[in-house]
Amino acid sequence: MQPDFWNDKRPAGVPNEIDLKTYKSVVEVFERSCKKFADRPAFSNLGVTLSYAELDRLSAAFAAYLQRNTDLKPGDRIAVQMPNILQYPIAVFGALRAGLVVVNTNPLYTAREMRHQFKDSGARALVYVNLFGKLVQEVLPDTGIEYLIEARMGDLLPPLKGLLVNAVVKHVKKMVPDYSLPAAVRFTEALRLGRGHALQPVKVGLGDLAVLQYTGGTTGVAKGAMLTHGNLVANMQQVNACLSQLAADGRPLLKEGQEVMIAPLPLYHIYAFTANCMCMMVNGNHNVLITNPRDIAGFVKELKNWRFSALLGLNTLFVALMEHPEFKNLDFSNLKVTNSGGTALVSATAERWKAMTGCSVVEGYGLTETSPVVTANPYGDLVRLGSVGIPVPGTALKVIDADGRELGLGERGELCVKGPQVMKGYWNRPEATAETLDAEGWLKTGDIAVIDPDGFVRIVDRKKDLIIVSGFNVYPNEIEDVVMAHPKVANCAAVGVPDEKSGEAVKLFVVPREGGLTVDELKAYCRENFTGYKVPRQIVLKDALPMTPVGKILRRELRETV
Repeated sequence: MQPDFWNDKRPAGVPNEIDLKTYKSVVEVFERSCKKFADRPAFSNLGVTLSYAELDRLSAAFAAYLQRNTDLKPGDRIAVQMPNILQYPIAVFGALRAGLVVVNTNPLYTAREMRHQFKDSGARALVYVNLFGKLVQEVLPDTGIEYLIEARMGDLLPPLKGLLVNAVVKHVKKMVPDYSLPAAVRFTEALRLGRGHALQPVKVGLGDLAVLQYTGGTTGVAKGAMLTHGNLVANMQQVNACLSQLAADGRPLLKEGQEVMIAPLPLYHIYAFTANCMCMMVNGNHNVLITNPRDIAGFVKELKNWRFSALLGLNTLFVALMEHPEFKNLDFSNLKVTNSGGTALVSATAERWKAMTGCSVVEGYGLTETSPVVTANPYGDLVRLGSVGIPVPGTALKVIDADGRELGLGERGELCVKGPQVMKGYWNRPEATAETLDAEGWLKTGDIAVIDPDGFVRIVDRKKDLIIVSGFNVYPNEIEDVVMAHPKVANCAAVGVPDEKSGEAVKLFVVPREGGLTVDELKAYCRENFTGYKVPRQIVLKDALPMTPVGKILRRELRETV
């Protein structure tokens, strides 16, 4: 379906098109916003708030340091390996202003994963937090990294508080193993060295590479998706267009420069990177960075400090927050937007969230390869549970069968995407690029979807997660959605396992809520709710499910435990 198929299906206030000529680069968006919203807060973390003007000044100092104190040239890659702390946006926007390509790196990576990403990307510089210094020392000889910039948790705090935080992290919490990296330059020293020098503007355009975002690590060798300035600027504008929806009273749902957005998802992940780092630049809103969202008690305590209006999360995070006894006592009076992405939203979770907060969870869909947002649900009462919404402006979608033929509305097949947010290709992997992107710019997502006649899109499942029982297709998302509605189930995952009679059978892993749950209870519940071939043949109760740092359940690991 071409983009105009959805023109009469968008909610009031959301435009059908975006102007791709508005900005020439991510850097231009950033610099314009820093001037326009200079006095407004940009990021808060650990009790410190940076205004847009301060973010402008600090990122310019970081860029000037890179230009004057290294021989890095525009187009060179710089890896950034940090959790959600203020140094992250300073380093990323500083690097982009110096014309470098940012390689977002997960701080929880193992040495093997770090080696692969640093070598594959050809990164010449690395910005990291000292918590990971020992790993950096271990992998450094196997990489082409020449420049190290080392941040510490307390860098941007008032001096005494900073010293105290760094001491507690190192000596009390024992989070900094011994290491030796004598060539590393302190982050604060880099800012000091760059502060006295003017940033030399670098000419970058929409076609230039901005970010190498690695993907596919759970299914094989991680590949670097090449995201250009044009890809990121387009998706920024597309997401912002969706946030232009008018509320019931005819006024914009979100007001420019006045919203407080909670950012618990890691900024190195493409979902939060675009939403919290990039999109907020267009509308001048305030992001509260949550450094360790797994500390739910600490997260809820931080939420008490803000009259927050938006929260980005995913199913597992919503469940964990609602399980905390203090969560229901928070002030939700200003909460207008709860966005879910990264993994499928379970209906029972969404219903519980709405009952507890008064705000509907809005599910969207995207991929690293699409910068990432492809579809979004309307907000408020227009949300369609069980759907990922309609394409963001300027995006075409189609569903194809195994032979590549386009299918009609209501038919199930592989979802393909075409739009200005679709990546340039995979870094140094022409064969993988050719398998995913065709000559016309259509990207195969690997996801099974249905486009309903009214234009709403439903993701039925990952192609590779499909379970085939006696020739019948079983979709894990369906099994999980129904099982999650059981009052004694906290989390669950369904996988296919080999079966002599049926080829494959469903195996279900379940994390019970407090109070207990028996396998027999679950079996009876499944028999009531599923046709015979969908009923799990095996049910295993577990204390926890294996997950990525972003909260996606690792079905692959569960299959391997079979």
